[in-house]
Amino acid sequence: MSRSVNDPEPAGPAPHRTPPSAPAGPPPRFAVVGNPENRRVTLFADAVRAAGLPAPRVVPWEQVLRSGGAEFTADEVVRLDSPGENPEVDRLLRDAQDPTRVEGSALWYARFTRALRGLRGGVRLDDAGELAVLFDKRRCHAALAAADVPVPCSPTSGPGAVQPSGWDDVRAVMRDHRMPRLFVKLAHGSSASGVLAVESSGGGRIRATTSVELAPDGRLFNSLKVRRYERERDIAAIVDALAPDGLHLERWLPKASQRGRAADLRVVVVDGRATHAVVRTGASPLTNLHLGGRRGDLDAARDAVEAAGARWTDVLAVCERAAACFPRTLCVGVDLLPAVGWRRFAIGEVNAFGDLLPRLTGLPGSGAEGLDTYAAQVAAVLRRAGRVTAPHPAGSDHRHHQHHRHHQHRTGPTHASA
Repeated sequence: MSRSVNDPEPAGPAPHRTPPSAPAGPPPRFAVVGNPENRRVTLFADAVRAAGLPAPRVVPWEQVLRSGGAEFTADEVVRLDSPGENPEVDRLLRDAQDPTRVEGSALWYARFTRALRGLRGGVRLDDAGELAVLFDKRRCHAALAAADVPVPCSPTSGPGAVQPSGWDDVRAVMRDHRMPRLFVKLAHGSSASGVLAVESSGGGRIRATTSVELAPDGRLFNSLKVRRYERERDIAAIVDALAPDGLHLERWLPKASQRGRAADLRVVVVDGRATHAVVRTGASPLTNLHLGGRRGDLDAARDAVEAAGARWTDVLAVCERAAACFPRTLCVGVDLLPAVGWRRFAIGEVNAFGDLLPRLTGLPGSGAEGLDTYAAQVAAVLRRAGRVTAPHPAGSDHRHHQHHRHHQHRTGPTHASA
């Protein structure tokens, strides 16, 4: 059986309390732990400057990992950003010589959570214990389920959880839990790295849809091409290679569609409130935009919800309930799965670094109108400090922008989101 990475933080949701406020008095001074060259850091720094504040002090992840931590002054408001998209940081986290390799996520998790515990001082906008849960899909799923947040059935989380050691165990789960269709995920993966959508037929045939490329020598690579494997020995080889890093299994819920494509939503929740949302559609079960997914029509999704007799405000409230399981983390990105018919919803994942939605402005009535996701977070900090911020310049309507696209054939696991 596979072993999960042990972490001293509790597995359940943290006590429900408001995250710490920025210090009163002088304007907040921001610091951000990130990769200096990354667009995430740039976008956040732009939002800070647009609010009339000094540019944040940037502490590189490479420096944190090499020195075992970092110190912050008592008046610094500290934001953590993704350590992804930097080959050297990736090497330090999981010993990966090739960033497109899939394997090594358990080591990544162990070193990442250790680095979090080495950050000292400052007013944190993220909590180390909550991040440890967010980056373990099994623990995150269990925390959501314990809070009565709707989630897909998972035999790998909560009391009595199974720990699959390979494909034979996955097959047994499919049989014993009557799951002819399920998702196999890396427990500590992100950006669809290592995800397989597996479906079996009554005749014993099986198929897996995934972005994993299986090399002839058995190594696994992340690819921008979504492929289907229909030989069980290939699927077994992939799952057996992934299993040492820990597996999370979930029932595959049939999703609603938009214009003939499977649809889900990424909803950003800032300081407890759903502020931004985007529909993602795909020709395959994987709707990630870097895998060929497209932004859908949010207005059409809202109309479909209301036509089905549900309320859009209740949809957003589900996302806010999921975020409330992590009250000491200012911002999360919630993946919302609409069932066929757009009347019922479940939470697929909660992402610690799920706010990369360039030029997307806030939802009407959210308090973030005219603000992008980064400006909304700066505004939340200023509100806590009793200050007012001006809107951050943003691009045009959310329906007319696409995510930045990668152009290489293979891509590494960016850990852009949990």
